[in-house]
Formats: sequence, C-alpha cells, structure tokens
Amino acid sequence: MTAAPDRPLRLAIIGAGPAGVYTADLLTKAERDFEVSIDLFDRYPAPYGLIRYGVAPDHPRIKGIVKALHKVMDRGDIRFLGGVDFGTDLTLEDLREHYDAIVFSTGAIKDAALAIPGADLEGSFGGADFVSWYDGHPDVAREWPLTAREVAVIGNGNVALDVARMLSKHADDLLVTEIPENVYAGLKASPVTDVHVFGRRGPAQVKFTPLELRELAHSKDVDLVLYPEDFEFDAASEEAAASNNQIKTMVGTLTNWLVEEQDTGASRRLHLHFLQQPVEILGEDGQVAGLRMERMELDGTGNVKGTGEFTDYPVQAVYRAIGYHGSEVPGLAYDERRGVIPNDAGRVLGADGTPVPGLYASGWIKRGPVGLIGHTKGDALETIGCLLEDQPQLWTARNPDEQAVLNLLESRGIDYTTWEGWLALDEHELALGAEATGSGPVARERVKVVPREDMTRISRGVFSHQG
Repeated sequence: MTAAPDRPLRLAIIGAGPAGVYTADLLTKAERDFEVSIDLFDRYPAPYGLIRYGVAPDHPRIKGIVKALHKVMDRGDIRFLGGVDFGTDLTLEDLREHYDAIVFSTGAIKDAALAIPGADLEGSFGGADFVSWYDGHPDVAREWPLTAREVAVIGNGNVALDVARMLSKHADDLLVTEIPENVYAGLKASPVTDVHVFGRRGPAQVKFTPLELRELAHSKDVDLVLYPEDFEFDAASEEAAASNNQIKTMVGTLTNWLVEEQDTGASRRLHLHFLQQPVEILGEDGQVAGLRMERMELDGTGNVKGTGEFTDYPVQAVYRAIGYHGSEVPGLAYDERRGVIPNDAGRVLGADGTPVPGLYASGWIKRGPVGLIGHTKGDALETIGCLLEDQPQLWTARNPDEQAVLNLLESRGIDYTTWEGWLALDEHELALGAEATGSGPVARERVKVVPREDMTRISRGVFSHQG
C-alpha cells in the first residue's frame, strides 16, 4: 500500500440508508495506514433511507435496525448532511472538487413494472408508492384513495405482505407504532373487507421470510383464508422443504393454517392465493373493476407453467408489489433493465465498460433490489475492499477542506441538515408520541413528522452553519 498524503482521504457517500451507513462504518474500521473523513449525504432531511420510508411501521425488527444504524452515526466520526439532492444541489463535478472518492448508495425506490393490460387504470397502484405514503415519505401526497372494499396485492415477497397487512389491519391497532396522523386517518376511514394476495408459484417458492409470514396472524379481527387447491408440491418443492429449514418452516406454517382455518366472523379477511399469475387488470370507465388470473401448475423443477384456466376476481383496487427498481443517477452510466449502476464488484463502470476512477457503488443500486440487511453488509465490504485496493490513486480533490462543501451548500441556499439536527427531530417525534399518549387510548412511542419543510425547520433549529 502506497504512503498516503499528509491529509485524510475525503469520501462522499450518497445515500444514508443501511448501505451507505454500513459502507461508512466498514471503512472507518478497516485496516489502513491513512486517515479518512467521511460525509454521508441524503436527499431527505432524516437518515436511514428505506428503514424509515420502506418498512411497515409495525415491523418488529425495525427498531433493532434503527438502533444499530444510530449507534454508528452517533459516534461522531461520520458527518451526516441531509436535505441535499445529488444531481441538483450538488453535481458530480462538485463532488469531484471536494472529495477523493465517491460511493453511490442510492438504493431503489421505484416499483418494478408489471407489463399486463390495465396496469395504468385508476385504482392500480405501485406497492412501493403505497409504502412511501404510509411511512410518511416527505415527497408524496398526504392523501391516499382508500375507497375499495375488495383489494388485490400481486406479489409474494415481504413488501407484498407488508402492503396486505397494512391494508387489512385496523387503524387503531397501528396507533402503538410511529404511524403519521394523516395515514392513521386514511386507514381508519377505509371500507376494506377483503384483501387478496396472489403469488405466481407455490407455497414452497414464496419470497417472504418466516417472521413476515407469522406477522399476518397477529392482526386483530382479521381472518386468514387459504385454499386447498393452491397447495401443490412437486419434487423440487419437497426437496427444498426437506433441505432448507426456512422453507420448511414457512410451508409448515401455511399448511397448519390451512388445516386449522376457522371462520371467526372477523370483519376483514386476508386471502392468500398461490399458483396464480396476473393476466389483466379489468376496468370499467377507467377504474379497476377486477383482476383476471391464470391458474399455474408446477413443472417438477419448482418453476410453473400456465394451465389456460382463468378466474376473474371482483376487486376495486390492485397493488403491484413485485419488487423495486433503481433509478438513474445523474452523470453515471445506467443499466435500465436491471435498474443498477453498471459496476465490477463495486467499481463504477463507464459507458465503455471500464472502471471510472474514484467512483463506487454499494447496496441495491449496485446489485439490484434483492437480499436482506446481511447481504447489504457483505456487499459494502466488497466495495470498501475495492476502494482500499485503489487507495494510491484516490487523492484527487482540489479543495478537500471539510468546511468548503458547507460553504458551497450555503452559497446555493441549500437548507441542509446534520446529525445533531436529526437528534432534535427524533426527540420532537418522541415528544409528539408522548403528547398523543396523554390524550389517547394507547401508548404511542412517536408520531412521525411528514412535511419536508417541518422536518427541515425542526432539524435546523439546533445547529449553526459551522458543521
């Protein structure tokens, strides 16, 4: 390893979700013979990315993940700069001026496309968009058209289950979470009675995890409904269940629910369907009026083929939850099909397919929207390994002073936020929860602030512009 210049390596990380935080943390802990100075940027005034804006508020693991990320950021050796949009507030040229290396951890927030007729009807929604709404994303509308009595959710991953659970769960049972006030009011007024979740393959091929599955059984006054004809297992399914404890657990849970199913007379029902593929979203006068599904059958390998048998379900809304898709990053090459920045083990590739010096990627924008938190850590470790290998060529910033980038933001009128500002916003949301607890029927840990301008105002009330 070549000797470093007599100053810290200046690193900018774009995206303060798990991928960005883990990338910063791993570099600070890596064996190296040079100092580092890391700025972690995010377009939102608050940190944590999809942990704050992409996970259902009643998810049992969210608090543990937030605590782990908080612990890293609260050490004080990573500077958070929120409310800064890459591509508008700061360009790639700006970052090149002030940093020696840049890691893009921008994630994936768009819905993957579902190419069937009727997908653009009114009442056909992207699951990711709905998640953003119920998580109080600052850049989405405050209202959501919850007018349907019967709803379909297409997908068999964790997001599909989150969407279905939030649609079917009674709003009062969410008051113990950080649910925003406008979301509570919307869900409280929802007339929904039946939510149908459709998976293309069988029970042994689902993409959700046991914890997410078990959460479905915890909703009060919601009956789970399963169908015997959906429980088909081929040789590959049986082998998977026998060799994989997670699959075995999920198949066992689903089978037990099927056998033990009881109609309790609940006011709402959550239906789980397998071996059904969407063919068309049916409409009347431009509105969703139904969903046409084709019955599938397993082909012996765990994959499926169509049977030519179709069923129309009378639903008034459809939520497409078949995955996320990454967005183009200004100034970088982009793989439209995969929704990622083209890269080699984290080294960003240019249009000619060769690495662009000093540019890296981590997280979903690097590998696509797959995998859980453990995958994100391993992915960040690979990227940091490449950065350390490239270390001799990285000292390129012409103006690396830590104050210089703050001066630039201020000169452009950017109301950036800091970690100290997030602590103030965090405290404010907790205080709103305590206030709501005092005037309501249940204890509320926090109430999430939604408007961007309010988040920024609260955050910026506690720090000076000296960084």
